[in-house]
Amino acid sequence: MSYCLKVYREGSEILVAVCDADLIGKTFVEGELILEITENFYGNATVSREEVIRALKMATIANITGEKSVQCAIEANIIDEDKVLRIQNVPHAQMVRI
Repeated sequence: MSYCLKVYREGSEILVAVCDADLIGKTFVEGELILEITENFYGNATVSREEVIRALKMATIANITGEKSVQCAIEANIIDEDKVLRIQNVPHAQMVRI
């Protein structure tokens, strides 16, 4: 399984967007919630699990989408499993460090 990863830097903030590579280009809708997985936001660089963990550990903000990506973040203690949102059964989590 590969991951797509994009890192944004703005001053002291580091936003990391990571998703399961096979989700790029898909949109999930449930009620008023819309989860659009675009290459523009999540990038097209495929990376390893180790690179995802390294990026998430330096992030001040993160958007994480997909079974493998969210599970990776849970196992690395980046997010709590009970805080994961599911949209059409696709897991999505956000993290902010203050």
